[in-house]
Amino acid sequence: MILILNVLLAPIVAFIIAGFYYGFYRRFTARIHRRWGPPIYQNFADNIKLYSKVEAASHGLMFHLGPVIMAAGSVTSLLFIPFFNNSVWFSGVSEYGNLILITYLMVVGPLGNALSVGAGGNPFGVMGVVRGLTRLIGLEIGMYIAIGLLMAVSGTTSLTKIISFQVESGTWNMVEHPLIFIISLFSFVGFMGASPFDVVGAPTEVYSGPVAEFGSKYLGILMSQRLMFSFAKLLLWVNLFLGGASNILELLGKTFALFLFEISIGSVFPRFKVEQAVDFLWKIPALLGLLAGVLMFFNGGVV
Repeated sequence: MILILNVLLAPIVAFIIAGFYYGFYRRFTARIHRRWGPPIYQNFADNIKLYSKVEAASHGLMFHLGPVIMAAGSVTSLLFIPFFNNSVWFSGVSEYGNLILITYLMVVGPLGNALSVGAGGNPFGVMGVVRGLTRLIGLEIGMYIAIGLLMAVSGTTSLTKIISFQVESGTWNMVEHPLIFIISLFSFVGFMGASPFDVVGAPTEVYSGPVAEFGSKYLGILMSQRLMFSFAKLLLWVNLFLGGASNILELLGKTFALFLFEISIGSVFPRFKVEQAVDFLWKIPALLGLLAGVLMFFNGGVV
């Protein structure tokens, strides 16, 4: 019974929390631009409006399945990431998976997006997908290096064990392994879609990117999955490097701190070109990863 409740409630709670986070983000960026901005609950109002509309466009079966595949990737990723330490609530099915599975599930969404947008044939959408998949190649470098190094120094692929090690030692991995944490931040900012790596739906270059052909409930599904997936990524980084959370206040505090860091970076730095983003992501995290590997070898796993 608890497992069923976890599976049902986790996506809903993630959607609500991320909805308010992105509501804050819209107000935050508006104030930077000297605008008032929409109310903090605007994301929920937009989502309800989209679900109430009827889709007029149709480009075949895969066009309809794409948003569902993306949502499935976001929800399943979320279910393998526990919300709290040593708690049966909101743990999903995390005891049955590991970091290798989680990193695999996190790329299901972009692939579903590519299949759906390809069926639509909109040139702006296809251009955005090509940009996104190209950027993904660069983002994976830093993420896989950081997670691989963390699994190596922890001696396990289990996310729950990595959290337990931090709780037992009383030291976060961010402090214990600062270089690995720094490497991971490059991928984190990119995966969250913030500048300077927001090359997919760049409004002045590719109109609205992959979502150009979507409307009504399909756009609502994409919006919902983005919110859930964003919270899943925040949650993953909190568990990997910030010692997880023991209660709801700690969870909100840590995830919001990471979110605030991401939107602050996005508000300060201009967008890279696609080739600049990939070049940066291939060089900087890779070089830092090589340095971390050398230090790990000579320092007995301390990086």
